[in-house]
Amino acid sequence: MTTTEFAATDTVADPVAAVSRLARSGLFGDYVVYERPGAWVFAADPMATIRLDTDKVRVTGNGTTSAEPWTGRPVTALEQALDRIRLDDPNAATGSAYGWIGFEFCAHPLDAKHHLAPGITLAHLMIPRVEVTITASAVTVWGASAAEATHIDEILAAPVDPLPTAEGVDITTDTTGYRRRVATAIKEIRSGLYDKVILSRRVDLPFMIDIAETYRLGRAHNTPARSFLLQLGDLEAAGFSPELVASVDVDGIVTTEPLAGTRAFGRGHSVDRAARDDLQSDPKEIVEHAVSVRASCAEVAAIADPGTLSVTDFMSVRERGSVQHLASTVQGRLAPHRSPWDALEVLFPSVTASGIPKRPCVDAIFRLDGSARGLYSGAVVALSPDGALEATLVLRAVYQSSGTAWLRAGAGIIAQSSSEREFEETCEKLSSVAPYLVQRH
Repeated sequence: MTTTEFAATDTVADPVAAVSRLARSGLFGDYVVYERPGAWVFAADPMATIRLDTDKVRVTGNGTTSAEPWTGRPVTALEQALDRIRLDDPNAATGSAYGWIGFEFCAHPLDAKHHLAPGITLAHLMIPRVEVTITASAVTVWGASAAEATHIDEILAAPVDPLPTAEGVDITTDTTGYRRRVATAIKEIRSGLYDKVILSRRVDLPFMIDIAETYRLGRAHNTPARSFLLQLGDLEAAGFSPELVASVDVDGIVTTEPLAGTRAFGRGHSVDRAARDDLQSDPKEIVEHAVSVRASCAEVAAIADPGTLSVTDFMSVRERGSVQHLASTVQGRLAPHRSPWDALEVLFPSVTASGIPKRPCVDAIFRLDGSARGLYSGAVVALSPDGALEATLVLRAVYQSSGTAWLRAGAGIIAQSSSEREFEETCEKLSSVAPYLVQRH
């Protein structure tokens, strides 16, 4: 194992192109690319993995694989498996963990297990052997041999190719009966079953995706809070996340970023300005955002020290690719008897991807959404050995697995919603990714 640092001035003119090249190289097998503000991480060649299914937790490491039943809280099963790996392997003990948590992860704590088919993967985490971190001032390579570090340097120093050409797809056909399902949800809301629910629709693609090149092209046209690119097992995905589900820093500050209320963006200055004004004055959008912030505050308050809850940037407008959202930031200091895993459990799934109250809304999603969500509206997670945790919401993404590629988008439905407008909103959100799909050849 080695740790290498070299100046990035001449080697990494374009970090997105650099991590995309590392992903496409095939040098290290499975990988996760994760973009934080000002830094990109390429984590690859898992030395250990954890797959949490509906009935078993499967742990691979040190040349062995175990599969054991689990009960109780899924966050506890993940935490215990990760602790066991770090205890057994000194190299893993000093490394970060990366991976994903699917929407169905919430079924156990929210009493919706009866909706799950057997064997569904709820989470997939890995501890990488090799980790490359790129910032504006340096590149750090951890865990690679000297020969591998040289190869990585050569990949990063290669000339940047022109952006690839996208393949167009039709996102305007309602193949899943979305308008009908929204109408059903509106009736259930007006009857008092719940206050707000996010229903989604899947768009199957007619070709397979070059996932790394799609990430590179899409990132050039998006302004995400975080972005990601991953290949873990048979799942590939790339996305441009608009918000954090949860983060807990080393000082115990818990942050979540509810975004609710949407208008199109990127159609010209005057059109965008008019859409922004409409967004900030539309009673439906304001109500949708306000109830989401209130729910997020209640969730953070449940795990935070009394008196530390705060809301900042209330109902500001954040531009995210092809859309603009009403946004707020909710924070609190984690109570001493609480852990980052508790914060993840309470805040997952994001209130802006499930609904209010969560329990009946999750039930409605399983009943009305038409198919398992998987990674959509779940989270890509980054876990540090010092206890810091970050879970970014998976929206504005493309997915492929088992010879099929697809997109997915949803909209927040309240009593004042209309089926036509919510369908239009899904088209606006899909437009953050659909124009940038690069076909695999």
